[in-house]
Amino acid sequence: MSEIFDKSYIQDKVDVCVVGAGHAGCEAALACARLGLRTVIFTVSVDSIALMPCNPNIGGTSKGHLVREIDALGGEMGNIIDKTFIQSKMLNKSKGPAVHSLRAQADKAEYSRAMRKVLENQKNLTIKQAEVCKILTDNYDCYYNKESAATKKITGVMTFAGAIYECKAVILCTGTYLKARCLCGEAITYTGPNGLQAANYLTESLEDLGIEMRRFKTGTPARMDGNTIDYSKMEEQFGDEKVVPFSFSTDPADVQIDQVSCWLTYTNENTHDIIRANLDRSPIYAGIIEGTGPRYCPSIEDKVVKFSDKDRHQVFIEPEGIHTNEMYVGGMSSSLPEDVQLAMYRTVPGLEHCKIVRNAYAIEYDCINPRQLYPTLEFKDIKGLFSGGQFNGSSGYEEAAAQGLVAGINAALTILGKQPVILDRSQAYIGVLIDDLVTKENFEPYRMMTSRAEYRLLLRQDNADLRLRQIGYEVGLVSDEVYHKTVQKKKMIEEEIYRLKNTVIGAAKENQDFLEKCGSSLLKTGTNLAELMCRPELTYKTLAEIDTKRIPLPEDVIEQVEIEVKYEGYIERQMRQVEQYKKMEKKRIPADLNYNDISSLRLEARQKLIDFKPVSVGQASRISGVSPADISVLLIYLEHYHKT
Repeated sequence: MSEIFDKSYIQDKVDVCVVGAGHAGCEAALACARLGLRTVIFTVSVDSIALMPCNPNIGGTSKGHLVREIDALGGEMGNIIDKTFIQSKMLNKSKGPAVHSLRAQADKAEYSRAMRKVLENQKNLTIKQAEVCKILTDNYDCYYNKESAATKKITGVMTFAGAIYECKAVILCTGTYLKARCLCGEAITYTGPNGLQAANYLTESLEDLGIEMRRFKTGTPARMDGNTIDYSKMEEQFGDEKVVPFSFSTDPADVQIDQVSCWLTYTNENTHDIIRANLDRSPIYAGIIEGTGPRYCPSIEDKVVKFSDKDRHQVFIEPEGIHTNEMYVGGMSSSLPEDVQLAMYRTVPGLEHCKIVRNAYAIEYDCINPRQLYPTLEFKDIKGLFSGGQFNGSSGYEEAAAQGLVAGINAALTILGKQPVILDRSQAYIGVLIDDLVTKENFEPYRMMTSRAEYRLLLRQDNADLRLRQIGYEVGLVSDEVYHKTVQKKKMIEEEIYRLKNTVIGAAKENQDFLEKCGSSLLKTGTNLAELMCRPELTYKTLAEIDTKRIPLPEDVIEQVEIEVKYEGYIERQMRQVEQYKKMEKKRIPADLNYNDISSLRLEARQKLIDFKPVSVGQASRISGVSPADISVLLIYLEHYHKT
């Protein structure tokens, strides 16, 4: 590495350097550039911008919430998937609105192309194909800034060729490329995903800066030649008849397209027998893989071993795009050798004569322990160094994009001398995601799930614009036109709910006849339309027959009205819970607080608080090993601390 750095030279002076052009890097770079900062985004290959090395889909359970929130804040992912999807489904429609989640199968190549085009045409943004090898810093005096515990500050980055880019902030979005190696049985290649160049030098620079690194792994299944698959032995999976767009700005009429089919099949005991007989050739079970894999996205080897009672597992056959025959074999990621893979896949109905285009593989990579980050996604010890995506120990395109957007926003706001944006657990799934990463011990790649959100009835995917548009507008990523449309939408919802609550329906014959026809109990006295709508058998649309004075409203307004009315009691209860939660979040902890001075704290709690450096009492209370008694001690100490 010294040979590289001895030949260094100053190439450019910019505001922000973004390292990596995956889903996190794209959102981070666009946010900074759109806020007026000179930004350069580095990638090992410009052909890998917004690459989908695993399943080419966006959204899914809880992940669809993240995409809607990204869009509401002014991010790009929702816009791109609306332009490039080939099948779309709203998941969990049989359940309540809190868990409804949009999922779309993307055209892999088109998605990457569309995002690259946006980046290429973005003012203030430069794309650079180069490997960043070193993060450059200087000493930082935080004496006059009690909100920071940093000892170093960012001055720039250096590439493999020795080019120095001086800057005020760096955002690390390296994905799965740091010291990456791909494993397929006994065959190990030292590359990033899809055979792309790995980034082999940056880890050493980060360790030299005192950053704690980890080793994680993930994997992907094989891609098949679609012409060799017998779809007649599988169950056809169709998209929704009426497609709902991801972006609140997309005209629903623009996404009503002819969709492609996906297919469902299953493994069987023959499949499992082949896997069991070859476990010794799997790097996962042979001890070759060092990294920890995602528990919630296991390989087929893990499924067979850990769920031995199951005689079959679902396999989804999904197209990689319109202009390719490649099919993604969802549910069967593996690191078994190629010969075993082929034998295994050919036991699955419909895959008896399949040909593998790309082998399944596991990939190991370096990432960080995210407890080193503030909720702003800035490193606690290094001023101006931010990070997002899989580099932070998460998994998934959506989780990455969400973090990249927040990191980009906060890097820009820091440079501009403005207050950062911190989304808390009551505001957004993004808030839950980041809080979990920086507060909880995560020993495996983190995946977003609806069960992680305590206030999920409030944090629905359908109301992300109502929750977050104002924040995006105040930051500067949402236009006046878009924001004012949201304000008008909110006004229409409130006015219609008020009208429904104040429109009384009496026990007249025509009303009783209507209720009887709908299988609803008859009225004994007058009631309002809102109370009628709370009945499970009645909806806003069915009530139109007796609600003769209503005016036409947009579909998205009607949706919100119905949810707010039907779930009003539950929503109010969660709002009260949020009030209690926010009280603790408002109690800030100074960055320079010396926990060793708090003698009544238990030793474990003191050590955890020193390690995590929480920014609020609320965050401290969620750290494993910090008890309610410790929080009481901390509160008493802070009360005294603020008086002195």
